[in-house]
Amino acid sequence: MFPLSDSVPANRFPFVNVVLIAATVFVFFQQITSPNPDAFILTYAFIPANINFSDLITLTPFITSIFLHGGFLHIISNMWFLWVFGDNVEGHVGFLFYPFLYFASGIAGSLAQYLFMPGSPIPMLGASGAVAGVLGSYFVLFPHHKIKTLIPIFGFFTVTQVSAMFMLGYWFVLQIISGATALPNSLDTGGVAFWAHVGGFVTGFLLTKIFKPIVYEP
Repeated sequence: MFPLSDSVPANRFPFVNVVLIAATVFVFFQQITSPNPDAFILTYAFIPANINFSDLITLTPFITSIFLHGGFLHIISNMWFLWVFGDNVEGHVGFLFYPFLYFASGIAGSLAQYLFMPGSPIPMLGASGAVAGVLGSYFVLFPHHKIKTLIPIFGFFTVTQVSAMFMLGYWFVLQIISGATALPNSLDTGGVAFWAHVGGFVTGFLLTKIFKPIVYEP
């Protein structure tokens, strides 16, 4: 299932969301035009084997890796999900809490992946954990919103409306199943960081549940 749009427009211009998307695209452009893209990735990506919790410098990739991506399809899919779901979340929680939610989810996502493969030398990069946190927040705030969704059926595609609760719940369960299935091979070969998705989603969900009564609500 691929989301095309949600049924309820944001109640304000999503300034922070747009800035996050623009910043991510800018950094990705710097990455792919760097004289040595591989060195760029090794410098700023999250590499579990390089993490030393007693050395703050080694912890900066918890943030910098959020802005890197593994290719055009990777960044387009992440930024599209952020565009579809992030505007409503920002409009509800406000422009101060929203970036906190985003980066906290991204950090938690990397930490979740680290727990499963702490000695891995494979670079981890992408905004998937942070975006998953936005999805977790959307799940709490707008479970009954309808999402216009592209669904493949027997080799054909159809567009239909599904509830946010169903779509995001299905996506979350799929990440857990995929993470459990891929774990034995990913320790050595890399692949999609499914546990970063799970960690980010759970963080966004819990932060929104905890702070929902005190964050801005229009």
